[in-house]
Amino acid sequence: MVADGTLFDLSRPPEGDSVVLLQKDDLGRQVLRHSTAHVLAQAVLSLWPGAKYAGGPPIEDGFYYDFDIGRPFTPEDLEKIEARMTEIIKEDQPFSREEVSIAEAAELFKDQPYKSEWISEMDPEASEQGVIGDKVSLYKNGDKFVDLCRGPHLPSTGRIKSFKLTRSSAAYWRGDEKRPMLQRIYGTAWESPKAQEQYLWRLEEALKRDHRKLGPEMDLFSFPPEIGGGLAVFHPKGGLIRKIMEDYSRSEHEAAGYEFVVTPHLAKEALFAKSGHLSWYKDGMYPPMEMEGATYYPKPMNCPMHMLIYGSRTRSYRELPLRLFEFGTVYRFERSGVLHGLTRVRGFTQDDAHIFVMPDQLESELASLLQFVLKVLRNFGITDFEAELSTRPEKFVGEPEEWDRATEALRLALETAGIPYTVAEGEGAFYAPKIDVHIKDALNRRWQLSTLQVDFQFPNLFDLEFVGEDGARHRPFMIHRALFGSIERFFAILLEHYAGAFPTWLAAEQVTVVPISDRHYDYAGEVAARLEEAKIRATVDSSDQSLGNRVRKAQVSKVPYMVVVGDKEAEARTLSVKPRGGNEKRGVPLEEFLAGIVKEVEDRQISPA
Repeated sequence: MVADGTLFDLSRPPEGDSVVLLQKDDLGRQVLRHSTAHVLAQAVLSLWPGAKYAGGPPIEDGFYYDFDIGRPFTPEDLEKIEARMTEIIKEDQPFSREEVSIAEAAELFKDQPYKSEWISEMDPEASEQGVIGDKVSLYKNGDKFVDLCRGPHLPSTGRIKSFKLTRSSAAYWRGDEKRPMLQRIYGTAWESPKAQEQYLWRLEEALKRDHRKLGPEMDLFSFPPEIGGGLAVFHPKGGLIRKIMEDYSRSEHEAAGYEFVVTPHLAKEALFAKSGHLSWYKDGMYPPMEMEGATYYPKPMNCPMHMLIYGSRTRSYRELPLRLFEFGTVYRFERSGVLHGLTRVRGFTQDDAHIFVMPDQLESELASLLQFVLKVLRNFGITDFEAELSTRPEKFVGEPEEWDRATEALRLALETAGIPYTVAEGEGAFYAPKIDVHIKDALNRRWQLSTLQVDFQFPNLFDLEFVGEDGARHRPFMIHRALFGSIERFFAILLEHYAGAFPTWLAAEQVTVVPISDRHYDYAGEVAARLEEAKIRATVDSSDQSLGNRVRKAQVSKVPYMVVVGDKEAEARTLSVKPRGGNEKRGVPLEEFLAGIVKEVEDRQISPA
């Protein structure tokens, strides 16, 4: 149950009002999964009595626990562990809570180095560590297993209705690569077999959709080891899709009054010292280069150069809002352990905008910006949005009144847009509040995407001004805005969202024309030429493979339309049209098909009409 924001066991009711959790609730699932993690640890220790165990928290959709048994776990090990866990669950062992002194806990876990390290660091004031005064809480499964834990847990192991271990991997102790390497076992647990079955289906589907798998299969991109980790190259098909994405974005920005700028890939050290990047982000920047007595860094962000463009001459209030936009490639040295396909790379291109406004333009500009972001994302087929509003932290720069005004303007923009949002109190950057837009994909997975951030710091650091209607100089407000976040990451999200089956307007190849035999090549060529005249990307499959193999090839390639032509089609000037995932339609006049697909592309339809 929950009382005053704190979770309690049913066996330890709190004083005052409380709310009872159900396992199907998010917090209830956390308790279920935390309890299952304890059963996992008990099972491992019973199978490997000398094992050292560290910690096992609930995570999104599951749980994990870290162990040291002197070697990696094998798939056969996981099967044995699952079987032992099932026995423990059937025994319906009660979870019981006990409080002991920190000294008693140290004695109890003296042979467990990872537990001992935690205990040695315990602060009697830090209740979040399970410490209550000079006491620490323990949880036991029956009399057979004990763990250092703040809880809460289910009443007994028998309340665990459905679980599965999913994989194991290596993990550094406390995430520190200089510390021992442990073995982490991941699992999932749900309130019913049906709920777990649905989750495992989503997991299997996610593996099929993994952009790291689809990218090479569809010949879209790769990561050549000769270039280096986290640095992707886009192949012709992937490069074409990326160009379509960028061209559409440019046209929308141009229509919305943005001005395009271009900045270099590196700059002198002094610029990043002035912007604060050397103070705050140096560990994530690539090493400097010394040339002709000057020190240069590859840029980690585009912001400082956009500040220089604004400050290159005197600005009038009549120029504001001034919206600067760039597809700017930046470089950040991510550790190899966190690199993840296109979603976590070392070199990536941001669709970066910086908007300079007069203070009294802030509210209307933010509302307009958020509507612009949502419009563009919807045209890519993204329709499920949530947002997070991050407010002033304890340590901040600027005046509280400015923060309050900016935060209220962001809140108003969210309410005007009509999308659900939560408030992350105190989670804003030290220099600004912000909105993070989250989306849900076809598998209901949540991705953080676009950001709108009001910035008071950069205009001050770069002494940016505008001449007001009163003839005096004033300080503008500035808004950071990344719509895709990065082209690479958004490409990966779309690839997984559509499982590689891009909408027709985004597909690298929109129509494959398949002649039944050699004598139909001429008509197939005419059809492809007519489509290309109308700016439809079409190819003729003239390979020597059988008709069945060529049809399957088009299906595997996820081409939106396959057009088959034979004697009847050539004579009647018609087509046999097979939409991706749809039923074949024969005798379709060429001009009718052409008009339909042109409209589909122009309207950026997500599915064929």
